[in-house]
Amino acid sequence: MSGVIYVVATPIGNLKDLTPRMKEAFESADFIAAEDTRVTVKLLNHLGIKKPMISYYEHNLKDKGEYIISRVLAGESCAVCSDAGTPCISDPGEILVKQAHSHGIRVIPITGPSAVITALSVSGQNTGRFCFEGFLSTTKKQRMEHLEQVKKETRTMIFYEAPHKLLNTLKDFKNTFGGERSLTIARELTKLHEEIKLTTVQDALDYYTENAPKGEFVLIVAGGVFESEEKELTLDQLAEKCIKLMETENIPLKEASKKVCAKTSFSKSEVYKAVQSLRG
Repeated sequence: MSGVIYVVATPIGNLKDLTPRMKEAFESADFIAAEDTRVTVKLLNHLGIKKPMISYYEHNLKDKGEYIISRVLAGESCAVCSDAGTPCISDPGEILVKQAHSHGIRVIPITGPSAVITALSVSGQNTGRFCFEGFLSTTKKQRMEHLEQVKKETRTMIFYEAPHKLLNTLKDFKNTFGGERSLTIARELTKLHEEIKLTTVQDALDYYTENAPKGEFVLIVAGGVFESEEKELTLDQLAEKCIKLMETENIPLKEASKKVCAKTSFSKSEVYKAVQSLRG
């Protein structure tokens, strides 16, 4: 009978955020797969726990992943953790969890701190709908392609960033979203020098140009507000668009009318009648 994999969230700064279940999971596991064993051993020492550990990070995913899975299939249990927060989110553990599911291994979440949700909850931005964008690429081309994809995003966007890359990222934000876009800077969450600031992209850029960024950052960017292009069209223009849609997608007038009127002030029947009128 195979063992289980515990996905163990750990404190993002304050050790008082440790929970009894975190400790129990580490104690129950036969071994621990850590992003950096040097970081995790400090946490285990604090808990008074000694366990065999292996490193599992971006550059050894294939070999170590297969090794971990083979041990769990043989009956051992493994606790997976990152350096801080909930593992397997923008983290190599994502691959291990996929492998576990493909082998029918039970994966048990041990919930706890997450920098994404922690930052969002105190951001002052809209929290009803949001998307996590992780770290932007260090490659300029890939970074700009990423930002171009979310340029018209209406949901709140959450990014991670390192201090040495912050200024370039804020410059890219300005070019993509505009300097007046609302932005929350969450720095060193739960730590001694925690800072949460609701500002704008331009003001943040000005501030960190004068003050060297320190610590780990979570950037919460307000979603954009865009007028629908369809609302600017007249009924006759929508009718022409409907006819073109029928020709290109080979769909009936009723279905095309429904598609074209979405997000406009016109009804499906109005567009339908306008098409009939244009056709004579």
